[in-house]
Parts: sequence; C-alpha cells; structure tokens
Amino acid sequence: MRIGAPALVAVLAALIAGCGSSQSGSSTAPASTKTVTRTVTAAHGSQASSTAPVTASSSSSSSSPSTSATSSAAATANARRSSVCRTDGVQLIYLGGQGATGHGLLGFAIRNTGKSTCTTIGYPGVQFLSKGGGSLPTHPKHTTVDFFGHTKYGQVSVAPGQTASFRLGVSHGLASPKGCVTARSVAVIVPNDTVSARIRIPGGVYECRGIVTVSPMQPGNSAYHAG
Repeated sequence: MRIGAPALVAVLAALIAGCGSSQSGSSTAPASTKTVTRTVTAAHGSQASSTAPVTASSSSSSSSPSTSATSSAAATANARRSSVCRTDGVQLIYLGGQGATGHGLLGFAIRNTGKSTCTTIGYPGVQFLSKGGGSLPTHPKHTTVDFFGHTKYGQVSVAPGQTASFRLGVSHGLASPKGCVTARSVAVIVPNDTVSARIRIPGGVYECRGIVTVSPMQPGNSAYHAG
C-alpha cells in the first residue's frame, strides 16, 4: 500500500518528536526514602506511635569540631597534670647547712623517683618541726634574693633520677635569743601539691622567730652552694 506524501510527512514528524522527548528528560533518580516510627510521650504520660517517610541522606555523620577540640584540650590538661612533680614521686634530700654573720643557710633537693620526666615551678611549702615533731613558728618569705645571693624563678624539668633544689635562710639572732629555737626537721610540700614530707636536719638549725626565706626551685643542686 502506498502512503501519500502528506501522510508520510506527518508520520516522520511524530517519530522525530518522540525521540527528542526521550533525550531531553531528566535522568536524576528520585531520592530514596525510608519509613521510621517515632514514639511521642504526651504530657499525661501516655505514648503514641506514628510513622512517616524520611528521605535518606548520602552524607555521613561526623564528630562535632567543638567536641573534638574539647576532648583534645582535656587530654592535654590531664597530661600536664600528670607530669608535675608530686611529693609522693620524689625523694627529699638534705644538701647541707652553713652559717655566716648571724645567718644560716639550708639546702634541700627533690630527686625524681619516677620513670618519666616531671616539672616543677615555684616555691615549696615549709614548716619547722621540733625534736618531737611538733610545729614551730614558721613565717616563710618567698624571694629570689636572699642573704646568700640570687636565684631564678622558672620551670624546672627533672628527669628520672635527677634533682631540683631550693634553699632556706634563717636568722641566728646574735643580738638576742628571744624567740629562738632549734628546729630538728622540716616538713616540705613540693610546689603545686598539698602533701607534705618530713626530712631531718642533721644537728638541727638554730632559728629565731620563725622567719625564713625560701627560694624558688632551681635546676639540679644549684640552689645550695657549700662554703
């Protein structure tokens, strides 16, 4: 059967239109959905369940940057606290004593007995004690300049088996013995700690009115210079 020219033109036009429509359509697939059930508690305590479709997301959940930063800061703070020299992790050492023109000098050190380096900074707490262990008047003056010279204030790193030191200066009271006693030992609190340890002073130290200068912690045994 022969098709007339007008009919043939119409058929060709229809075919061309159909091809163009299939090529220009969107190829994006619809978003996938899933159904979730939510339980809602009413004010009076009863519960009701409802379902609703939720569009799935292709992005993965990650930790909040602020949460990660907070955790990191907390870990750093804990590490710093753990590296501070503590009284229960050091050994107190008596370095010696000497006197000059009515002043007495006592040197002490702490030895790191741990397995890792610790740090210390500042002034130790001190309390003079009698032969029986009773507290004697003690009025510490924290200073970097005393009768025996200068010291420096700063952080000191103490490796395992190594030391950091400090010194005490007292007055012998040559003008008058009023308020003077003999201290037989001293209780020491390492800087940034609250626990004390006692160390004996060989022969004792004659000190007056409890006035004592205290140096900051120094590297090694450098706080005390034997005369």
